[in-house]
Amino acid sequence: MNQQSLVNLLQKVQNGNISIEEALQSLRNYPYENIGDAVRLDQQRELRCGFPEVIFGAGKNEEQLLEISERILSQESDLLITRIDEHSALKIVETFPQVKYHPTSHMLSWQSNPQPGKGCVLVLTGGTADIPVAEEAALTAEMMGASVTRLFDVGVAGLHRLLDKIDLLHAARALVVVAGMEGALPSVVAGLVSAPVIAVPTSVGYGASFNGLAALLAMLNSCANGVSVVNIDNGFGAGYQAALINRQSNKYRSA
Repeated sequence: MNQQSLVNLLQKVQNGNISIEEALQSLRNYPYENIGDAVRLDQQRELRCGFPEVIFGAGKNEEQLLEISERILSQESDLLITRIDEHSALKIVETFPQVKYHPTSHMLSWQSNPQPGKGCVLVLTGGTADIPVAEEAALTAEMMGASVTRLFDVGVAGLHRLLDKIDLLHAARALVVVAGMEGALPSVVAGLVSAPVIAVPTSVGYGASFNGLAALLAMLNSCANGVSVVNIDNGFGAGYQAALINRQSNKYRSA
């Protein structure tokens, strides 16, 4: 049950449209709901954290994902599933046509009340091969209410491509910088902006990149200020963090 659903329920009780007993019945699965023996769906997450529980698709079978989707959609809560395989994704879309599949980022999404994005989160990549992770970050931030600008393939091998877009960098309230190989791009970006930079190492690279470990260590050892680092290929975590920063910036600017 999301925040608006709970408000609507309380208003119905206050107006006498439903009884207290009926309201309690509606809350029978609150604050969490058991789905089979392996899933406990957190129905209270949005009230605590400002965004509903996000479902990690990898490792869940098709039946579990379908049932989770059905429960979330029945509550008219936002649905976001990450790292879902194509077969399961298409099965969910077939069952729930309102849900959108994003093949590049391997995500499924549905919003109960879409609104124009606010603020500005900028998502950059070093190369084209980093785009799947970057799209995971961008879509996550958009689902959380941020206005997102994408700037792809602006790595340090051709620094003029980045400097040509300096106005976009300066306009951002938070930046997600996604790079593999040697992972140098976040340090360069952080030296050009005053907003927080969230660095995302990717597993893109040749053998000595060690599936992203080289980029991760490079980002952790950045000489630039204002750089925080998430785990290898963790676009979701970076997008979530950027959206939180953007949200707080919106509150500060409107105060």
